[in-house]
Amino acid sequence: MKLYSGPLSMFGAKAEIAAREKRLDVELIMVPFEMKRLYEPKHPEVLRINPKRQVPVLIDDGPGGDLEIFDSTQIFEYFETVKPEPPLWPIEPKARARARLLEHKSDEVYFPHIIRLMGLQGAPEDPAAVVARDGAAKFYDEMEQIVGEQEWLAGSYSYADIAFYMAQLFGARMGAPMTDAHPKLNAWRDRMSARPAVGQVAGAMGRYLLSQGRTLPPFLAKLSN
Repeated sequence: MKLYSGPLSMFGAKAEIAAREKRLDVELIMVPFEMKRLYEPKHPEVLRINPKRQVPVLIDDGPGGDLEIFDSTQIFEYFETVKPEPPLWPIEPKARARARLLEHKSDEVYFPHIIRLMGLQGAPEDPAAVVARDGAAKFYDEMEQIVGEQEWLAGSYSYADIAFYMAQLFGARMGAPMTDAHPKLNAWRDRMSARPAVGQVAGAMGRYLLSQGRTLPPFLAKLSN
């Protein structure tokens, strides 16, 4: 398999963590990226496969013919099908459905607040930035209740944990960090950071940011030494 990602791709990092957790034989290909030009020019394989012109893209040319897919959630599902062990969705149907919903909400409910902050880092008091931070804080409140006394968000360790970890990493970078009001969620993040697959991927992202002169949230700085 070949996984096309980028040094600051949240969704690519999700897929890479999942591949590492599954111990899949995946060749990681980092597409060209610069802070000013971002992903221009686009990698030709990304352009060919994904009409959205984005990483991650996965190619599997193993037995059964070539497969070319995009979107981190679709890649999760493929990984779970081709290598069920260790499982990264809960086995029980309702728990699995809850985990899938949490993964979806991380991408589609929480992360849009962070995307709005990306263009407002120099204007933290802009009304749109205030609304975005409030939206992120409310999501943290919800996740604090969800994790509760559990070790992981959906009971067993899952793609939901991977998705929200990477999303909140960007939230912390963009001025919407978790706070002392979320002690259980902060403890969950510490457990996530201690997982080798997570630490390797997040640490590499942190080192890239440092190479570009960017500051890191404390939890990410610890992984980037």
